[in-house]
Amino acid sequence: MRLITLDDIIETYTKFRQRGLPFITSKLNLHSIKRTKSAFNELNIQSANWWIIPKVQQRWNKLITGDENLEYEDFVMKKFLADSKGLKMLSLGSGICSHELKFASYNNFKEIICIDINEVLFDSAKQIATKHNLNNIHFKIQNLYEYEFPENYFDIVFFHASLHHFKNIEELVGHKIKKTLKTNGKLIINEFVGPNRLQFPKEQIVAANNALKIIPKPYRKRFKLNLYKNRIYGSGIIRMILADPSECVESAQIMPSIHKNYRTIYEAPYGGNLLANVLKDLSDHFLELNAEKEKTLDILFEFEDEYLKKHSSDFIFGVYEN
Repeated sequence: MRLITLDDIIETYTKFRQRGLPFITSKLNLHSIKRTKSAFNELNIQSANWWIIPKVQQRWNKLITGDENLEYEDFVMKKFLADSKGLKMLSLGSGICSHELKFASYNNFKEIICIDINEVLFDSAKQIATKHNLNNIHFKIQNLYEYEFPENYFDIVFFHASLHHFKNIEELVGHKIKKTLKTNGKLIINEFVGPNRLQFPKEQIVAANNALKIIPKPYRKRFKLNLYKNRIYGSGIIRMILADPSECVESAQIMPSIHKNYRTIYEAPYGGNLLANVLKDLSDHFLELNAEKEKTLDILFEFEDEYLKKHSSDFIFGVYEN
């Protein structure tokens, strides 16, 4: 366990440059929920995380759906729900609801209920739903831990990058969600399922640093900083808790709990063990590609694929049956 690292100092300075002093001071609030909300209360956050790279998104599509141009929502509808009508979905920790809105565009859904604590993101989602006449999606501002799960009601419970923010995973996944799902109802996740609090093992940090060396120096200049990324140290526990007390609080318990309580219908690991850390703060260099940048990403992808042959994936897409 790492208490504080050099990456924590750099990350704090980066967030100051990206989001200003008020964001940094918000992390001194004693109320943990308010610190969590402050992490997500802006619509247009400037960052350079791995998920913004189009070629990375194509990699995910390929690993999840088998087609780099097919996104998982369309894949789910085609493969698992094509003949289903009147579906009821519950989405927990929905945020901006971009994935839920896409599901709502299918007339297979009678009702999609999104639950989150963030009014700013929900206001934007409501505007999109209204613009596209999506009357089957509803938004509920509520703390998940206070939500009364209706029994045997939903056909689908859905998490996109939110389940790893919840504690008491076994109670949530193995009891509350099981109760609210109909018999043979589906749990669908697209989640980080790696180490709690991002406390990556030493072997993974070493491999990430070896992967970082693949990137030519001009593309290792950090986003909005006059600093080069020459080494990865990992995240310290203190900053993790201060920045967002919910971040990866029990992420390592997600897959054991799901496998214990549900039947696996479909499961696709798509890595991220190295790429997420290596490309953080560097991704802006790879939004538009030339031959050198494309080759760099291809080599990085191959490097992670080799790592994944002996290690479980930190990110999983899965469809499971109650």
